[in-house]
Order: sequence, then C-alpha cells, then structure tokens
Amino acid sequence: MAHTKVSINRNYYGKVPLDKNGKPIPRSLWPKRRKFSWEVRWYGSEGKRYSKSFKNRKEAYEYTKKVQEKVDKGRADKPQEITIGKFIKEHKKVMIGQVAHTTLKGHLRALSLFAEHIGPQTQLKRISPREAESFVASRLAGGLSVGSVNKDIRTLKGIFNLAIEPRGYLAEGTNPFAKIRERTVAAKPPKYVSTEEFNKVFKASKSLWWKAFLTLAYTSAGRRDELLNLTWSDIDFENQSVGFFPKQASESILAWEPKDHESRVVPVPPQTVQFLANLQGESDEGSPYVFIKTNRLKHILNRRSQGTWQLDYELVNNLTRSLEVICRKAEVEFFTPHDLRRSCITNWAKKLPIQVVQHLAGHSNMTTTRKYYLSVQKSDLKVAREIQSKLMTKLTNF
Repeated sequence: MAHTKVSINRNYYGKVPLDKNGKPIPRSLWPKRRKFSWEVRWYGSEGKRYSKSFKNRKEAYEYTKKVQEKVDKGRADKPQEITIGKFIKEHKKVMIGQVAHTTLKGHLRALSLFAEHIGPQTQLKRISPREAESFVASRLAGGLSVGSVNKDIRTLKGIFNLAIEPRGYLAEGTNPFAKIRERTVAAKPPKYVSTEEFNKVFKASKSLWWKAFLTLAYTSAGRRDELLNLTWSDIDFENQSVGFFPKQASESILAWEPKDHESRVVPVPPQTVQFLANLQGESDEGSPYVFIKTNRLKHILNRRSQGTWQLDYELVNNLTRSLEVICRKAEVEFFTPHDLRRSCITNWAKKLPIQVVQHLAGHSNMTTTRKYYLSVQKSDLKVAREIQSKLMTKLTNF
C-alpha cells in the first residue's frame, strides 16, 4: 500500500567535505557543511514515488501542503504523457453524449486548428502559454474576427481544464490558455429580422422546404441543429407544438443531444403547423426527418455504417449559402438561421415573463435570456425620437 504522508527531506549533493585529517566528515555535520536542497517526496495511487526539489524550506513546506491535499484525494499522480493528436481522438470519444453535437463540433474544430499550429505530435504537458498566445496571434493575423478568436480562446481554455481534471494529463495551474485574455471588441448589435424582411425572404423562397424551415425557425426559436434533427414524431399537429428531444441511434435515426441536454416543447402558430403538414404531404413515406431528405439520409447512414461519417459534416449541404442566395434575391440584408432564433426570442420578450422566455428558448442561464429584454430595436429609437420631438414643440423660445 502506498504511503499517504508527504515528507520533506534534505537532498545532499556534491562530494562529502573532508575534515582536517582528510577524512569525510561524519553525517551529523552534513547539514552545516554539505550542499543540499529541500526535497518533497510522495507516492502516487499505484505506489510510484515522486519528488520535487526546492532551494529553501519555506517553499518546500508550502508545496508539501498542496501535494498532501492531492494525496488525500488520490490525485497525486504526475500527469500522463499524451500528444495533442491522440488527445483530440480521445476527446471526441469521451465527449459524445456529454455535450451537444454542435458544441463537440466546435471543440474538435478549435483543437484541430491548434494542433495544426503547434504540431499534432506535441506532448500535451509541454504546450506553453507562449504557444497559446502565438496561436491567437496567427488567427487574428489571418483576418478572423475578434469574436471568433475569443470563442476559440474560451473553447480551448475549457478543454484544457478537462485535461487537468478529470483526465490527469496536465498538472494544476498548467492550462496554457488560462491567462490568455480575450481581445476587446466593440459590441455589435445582434441582427433582428423584422416581419417585413421575413416576408420578403419568405416570398423569394420558391420551395415548400424553405418556406417551412424559415417559418419554423422564426416562430419556434429552434437552433439550426435542433431544426435539422427534428423528426415527424417530434411534431404535435393536434396541440400545435414542436418538441426538441434527444435522439438515440437506430437504423434510421442519428444520435443527437440538444444543447445543455435541455429538452423542451415549444408552441407554434397555426400557420407554421400548416406549412409543416404540407411538407409532410410532399415527403417520402416512412422518411423520419422533417428537413433531411431521404436520399441525403441514406447517404449519411451509409457513411455512418462504414465509419466515415464525421461529427463536423453537414446534415444538409450548403444551407447557409442557399439562404444567402434567397436573401440576395429578396434584396434583404443576409441573416442566418440563428438570427431568426434571436428575432423570435426578442418578439417573445416583448410580451412574456422572462422565466417563460428562458424556458421556450432553452437557455440554461437567465443572464442569456436577459439580453433580449435589454436589446434596443429600431422601433424603440423611433419612440425615443417622438418623445423628444413632442418636448421640443413645448419650448416657446426655440
């Protein structure tokens, strides 16, 4: 059984001094006359002995207290060695089912970019803050937006924290991104899609698929991944609602988890339900997905069976590019499916209590929801202008 007590010992080095007769001095005189360092010694969970040397006893004593806490919790083993390339493969395996599909895609993207920057054979524990800073600088130099770079910093900081605990590949305090500060960026007002803009794009959408997709995104606040993973069984036509639920893999279904593992049911208006019903009438019989067409699903399932389907592959090809084309035809400033989600939540926030909006939006933190109550729209600016205009008419000396 491994020792549980962390000890401090003198670690003597160099030749033993000689007395006046040319003989080695007795051991009792070593502390005064022989060079030494203070060595902290402890044993890991499997009985392996570790040590660390210090120049003075005070430093060794402070370190001993920290190590003793780890020993008491069974966490005193030194980090195992693993390359960042192998760490990425392991991270992909262990995180499936723990985070949402899109979150894991973001993890793997950021890790792969960083591995490409420093080399996939780099040992995880040898990655320095300087390399993390260099990666950030290269991303900015490549023309990436500050917001995107800040997202990379947050993502990699969180992943390397997992490498410390619970995986044990890094020692505490050695996260290379721990002290990398996010860059300051001027807050950009989120895109709000007005009903006028939505109508123009809706009319420019020629297919029923796009009309149903846009309408559902604008009235349910569904995230892109939630909408694309929606099955017909998730739609309650009678009660006019849509449910975003996790999916278990089967012969015809792809495994999927909602963000933050939050399932929810969202009421939708009759118009949305009608478009969904029309789309179902056009869909192939037995096709389980609302927005993944049969041929595309067969291709994905075939790739999955061969082990060549990756998490970062798109369920629907060229979705953003196609929406951009539709917006251009409608002569409307381009917006994304996530902008439709934001706009829906903003509309809810004008009429509903914050806790209701939080539930419908699937926000795990009310702070996120609160932004929609504080957002300023063009209509608000118009009202502010009218208030000041009325005041000015009362000023007789103006």
